[in-house]
Amino acid sequence: MGQANPKVDAFITRAKKWQEEFKTLRSIVLDCGLSEELKWGVPCYTFQQSNIVLIHGFKNYCALLFHKGALLKDAKKLLIQQTENVQAARQLRFTSVQEITAIEALIKVYIREAVEVEKAGLKVDFGAKHDLVFPEEFINKLDDIPDLNRAFESLTPGRQRAYNLYFSAPKQAKTREARIQKCIPRILEGKGLNDH
Repeated sequence: MGQANPKVDAFITRAKKWQEEFKTLRSIVLDCGLSEELKWGVPCYTFQQSNIVLIHGFKNYCALLFHKGALLKDAKKLLIQQTENVQAARQLRFTSVQEITAIEALIKVYIREAVEVEKAGLKVDFGAKHDLVFPEEFINKLDDIPDLNRAFESLTPGRQRAYNLYFSAPKQAKTREARIQKCIPRILEGKGLNDH
């Protein structure tokens, strides 16, 4: 059984919604022997310092998010990809304690499988960087500023993808250029688009 973390106690106490669901999910995850921490402001459960699952709540549901859910077998087809841009994580979504307890044994199977994926050192293939089609304005900046090119290459594939989506979205070149210019200092600092 995993050790309860007082920071997670405080998180659950402060939760305006899904409090009982959070308690139920927490109990299930701790029963699988994972370490409990508070990361990104939500309960996160780790195995040997590697993130396995986290619990989070939204307006219409609460969820158990598997960090490498894309690598799980998911024989029952219960895992949900949050958006098309999320490549690795998958969620089990719930709207009541009854929904959670009805599949408690299955949740534990998913958690144990997620731990095995981590033990095996499996990695999610985020797609090669060359699969990303960067706007011409950004390619020119990478060519002109070697430090920017090095800094961008050292970012994780997910951060590179986020920047690419952000830079590619505008139809007008001047808007793309403005976005790129604004983000150059963040890239040079090794930060992702949404990092603080």
